Formats: sequence, C-alpha cells, structure tokens
Amino acid sequence: MCGIAGIFNINGEPVAPVLLRRMTDTIVHRGPDGEGFYTDSFIGLGHRRLAILDPSPAGYQPMVTEDSQYALSYNGEIYNFQELRAELESLGHVFSSGTDTEVVLKAYAEWGEKALDRFNGMFAFAIWDKSRQELFLARDRYGIKPLYYIFAGATFLFASEQKALLAYPSVERELDLEALLEYFTFQNIFTDKTLFEGIHLFPAGHWARLPLGKKVNHLNPVCYWDFDFSEPEQPAKDQEYLEELDRLFRQAVNRQLVSDVELGSYLSGGMDSGSITAVAASRLPYIKTFTCGFDLHSASGLELGFDEREKAEAMSYLFKTEHYEMVLKAGDMERILSKMAWHLEEPRVGQSYPNFYVSRLASKFVKVVLSGMGGDELFGGYPWRYYRAVVNDDFEQYIDKYYAFWQRLIPNKIIHEAFAPVWNQVKHVWTRDIFRNVFRKHAERLIQPKDYINHSLYFEAKTFLHGLFVVEDKLSMAHGLETRVPFLDNDLVKFAMKLPVHLKLGNLEDVIQLNENEPGSKTARYFEKTKDGKLLLRRMMERYIPKEVTTRQKQGFSAPDASWFKGDSIDYVRRVLYDKNARIYNYLDYNTLTGLIDEHIAGKVNRRLLIWSLLNFEWWCREYM
Repeated sequence: MCGIAGIFNINGEPVAPVLLRRMTDTIVHRGPDGEGFYTDSFIGLGHRRLAILDPSPAGYQPMVTEDSQYALSYNGEIYNFQELRAELESLGHVFSSGTDTEVVLKAYAEWGEKALDRFNGMFAFAIWDKSRQELFLARDRYGIKPLYYIFAGATFLFASEQKALLAYPSVERELDLEALLEYFTFQNIFTDKTLFEGIHLFPAGHWARLPLGKKVNHLNPVCYWDFDFSEPEQPAKDQEYLEELDRLFRQAVNRQLVSDVELGSYLSGGMDSGSITAVAASRLPYIKTFTCGFDLHSASGLELGFDEREKAEAMSYLFKTEHYEMVLKAGDMERILSKMAWHLEEPRVGQSYPNFYVSRLASKFVKVVLSGMGGDELFGGYPWRYYRAVVNDDFEQYIDKYYAFWQRLIPNKIIHEAFAPVWNQVKHVWTRDIFRNVFRKHAERLIQPKDYINHSLYFEAKTFLHGLFVVEDKLSMAHGLETRVPFLDNDLVKFAMKLPVHLKLGNLEDVIQLNENEPGSKTARYFEKTKDGKLLLRRMMERYIPKEVTTRQKQGFSAPDASWFKGDSIDYVRRVLYDKNARIYNYLDYNTLTGLIDEHIAGKVNRRLLIWSLLNFEWWCREYM
C-alpha cells in the first residue's frame, strides 16, 4: 500500500526530477517507509512506500524488470499473488522479492492487460513499456484504490491524490462548477470529475494506454469489468446458497490476512465487522480491534442508538481481542475539519470525520486494518432505499423515482436559487442525465420488481460504495494505514451478484402492496415493512456472532450531528455558515442556504447532511482555493 505519482511528457521533452519529487513529497503520509524514482528522459515514475509485504529493500519501487522493458509504480494489495507467482514461475519467470508488486509487474509482462482479470485485490498502478513507448494505467474492479490524472499542455500527470497533481507548476487551481452542482445534488460525484477543473478520477474497472508522440488531451479508458446484479437462470436451493456463502466468506477473510506486519480489525456493534473479526480472530489470537463511539448527552431520537461501544466490547470479549476505543464529542468535528478537508481533497458521501479519528486510533497500533465495508451494498443492506422504486412502467420511470430519492442535499426545485451566483455557468447541466448515465447498459428485461432491485444494487455499488472507498482511502492513508475490505473479494462479489433477491430482501410483495413509492401518511408502515435486508448473510453470520447482533436493525457509522448542529455545535455552525464573507458564498446563495439551515436549527427538517457538506466545502475552499 503506497502512494504513486508520475510525469509523462508526451512531446518527448525530458522530465525534471525535482518536479517529480515535489509531487511525491505531498503524499508522504501515504508511504512513510521510503521513496523511489524512475526517470527515462520524458517519463518519470515516483513512489512513496508503506511496507506491508516483504518490507526489505527488495520491495522498493518503482520496480523494473530485469531486461529494463517495464517499470512499475504500484499502490495496492493482490491477495492471490502467491498463486499467480507459482503460475508465472512455471512459465519461466524468476522472482527476487516476496512482494505482490513483482507479481503485478511480471504478470503484465506475461499477459498484458489480461493480467487484470487474474488479480484479486485492490490496486491502482502505472507501467511504462519502454519498447512500445507507452504508459499503461489501471485501477481495480471496485475502485478501492484511487487514481487521478490531468493533461497539462503536452504533459500528462497522474497520482494517488489530487494534491500531488496540484504540486506541478502548470496545474492551475480552478473550481469545476459542474462537479460542484453534481455534489450538492447527490452528496457525491458520479462522473469522473473532481472539484478541480481538469483533474479526473480514473474509472474503476478500467485500463488505458497513452503512447508517446500523439497529440492528445484526453484518455480513452477501456472497461475490463463491471458489476452485474441479476437473478440466476437456474437458482440453487437456499441451503446450498447458505453453505457456499459461508465458504466464500471465510475464504475471503483468510485471503486478506496475508501480511508481514501486524494486522487489526475495526469492530463496531454490527454484524459485518463482527463476523470478519470472528474469522480473523480464529487465525490470529489476540488480534487488535478498534471502535469509535459518540457522546450522547445531547442526542435524541434515533441518535440514542448511535454509540455502539458496549456492543463492540461484548464481541471483543467473545473473540478475545485486544480492544481499543475512543469517544467523540461535538467539538471533535470542529477541531479536525481543516486537516481533514486537506486530506479528503473533496467532500463525498456522509459525515466522514469519525472515519478520520478511528483510522488515527488504529494507526497507532497496526499498519493494516480489516473493514466491513461492502456487505450492505452487495447483500441488500438498505432495503428502504431499493423499495422506493420497484413498481415501474419502464426504465425511465424507474430513473425518475430513484433520482428523486437520491437528491440528498439540495432538491431540483430550488437548485437554481441555491446556485444563483454562478447559475448561468451551470444551468446547462442536467443532473438527471448524470444519474441515468451511471447505468452504462441496462437490461431490456426490466419486467418484475426484482429486476429493479438489482438495478438499484448496481447503482449503489457504482456510486455510493465507490464514494465510501474514496473517503476511506484518503482518511486511512492520511495516517499511513492500509484498509482491507474482505467483502470485495472477487469470488464473494461474483456470488453476491447472482444471489436471488428473495435471499436479500424478504418483504418485497408486502411492500409492493403498500405502494412504497408514495409513503406519505403510510411512512411508519413503510419503514416497518422495510426493516429486512441481508437475509442470507444474517443467517450465515449466526454461525460466528450472537443472534441478537444478526437480528438487530441496520445501524450506520454516524455521529449524532442532527442534534449537535442545533445544540452543542450551533455556535460553530453559525460562526462559519452565517458569515456572509464565507468562501462558499462565491458560488452559493447566502439567503437560500441560511434559510435551509434555519429550518434544521428550528427542528422543522433534518438537514444534517447539508450542514456537514457546507462546512466541509467551506474548509475545502480555505485549504485549496
């Protein structure tokens, strides 16, 4: 796990090593264990190392093949690297290290881009092919590891983080207003845009080649893998699915335990992290576990269940882990926003500052931590979302319903008011089209509610889960910590995508009859009917954790901000967001936004997501603009 950066002067001019070092210096937090550089006239690859596998000098990067044909700068972990190494050795390749880096390099030398189909793990890397005079870029199937790029004249730049690109002298800091509109619609960015004009996020599950000498100002990434949720043509028996899920889950966790440094696990009160910890603890006695809780003195309503420390402590006792925890208060958000905005680089999905704190906690004891991310998105953990658009006349009606639901911050009806200072520059952007374009291809067989459920699972894996990965990478690597996600094991994902909907959601027919698309006065009945989800996964996990955990209602990792923003943190919110000189009001309308905040403070509407996003964006402006 590391940080990568590179400079490719497509016009053939030599690379300045001092500029390459300047780029890698900005991401030293990603790789505190060492640095390395490869330059060959017009190409330069940089690397910051976080040593996980074979921490000896044999694992230094960039890594070059013996014949000097290929040079690699790589960030990630390939969990099946030992099997691939054995196969490559049978083909005549000789290895000089115990790293997965060398396996990636020689797998590409042997199979080219087809090697990507064989990798089971998370990665973003660049390979310079000296004989063909071209740069090859690739990112893992699910987007666990980020990769950014920009064309700066005749120079192509790439890096693990945007701040490395900004360190290059000719890269200007201009806000991408279209991306800002996209963010304040979805609390996420679905396209390849970032908040910086010209900087793009390389798409997950893609590769691209860039040759020397061609006058180009864009990449043409090629998709090598995509999610495909659909009903199986010949379903197996429920018990067979249960046994196979158990086998694949244990296999996934065990695969990701490979490490030459100490490994720990997050442990909330939920079943996903609990089950992962259970399997890991059976292999690693006294594994270290980490929990983040919240002070609830000023919380109310549903927030009173947000602190899961007691539940986590019970599971720690059960699995005999060495357990560490911390508790956050309202003021903890305020003191960390500046530093977090710098590391995060752009706001995405939800209040992420608890992730920053728990990553910092874990990094004090281990270099690698297991996370339960992905279980919800793969196995149907948010049924109340999917059920809102299961009865439709056609695909376009489905898009209309789900698009309306996913307007998480500023709804369409007032977006023009909220963006009044810059509306003429963004009024051509149709966020419904952005939403629809997430579906690269959609099945023509959208006939029954199950088909729409599978489309919703696809959408959330491509957008919501991907946003979670971007956030988790930035905030864990801010502390030199590698986060692994066993649910995103290739074999387990393949199984989950073809698991029948009735083994994920149990009340589909009941909810259809309830007319879930217009809850209205039936809101209470609607949420009562939509408390199911992850049915088969819950049954399987009963083998590892107490039943009272597997039957517990879904609880996300969130602070009680709804109460804090109108209580303990109200003075902070007013000081930052009611200041007419705040930087955000160069782009957003003061009266419209403060009116929305007023509604939250008065207890009329819960706008915690919007308030968090405005605070985050203000600090982003202060740090980067």
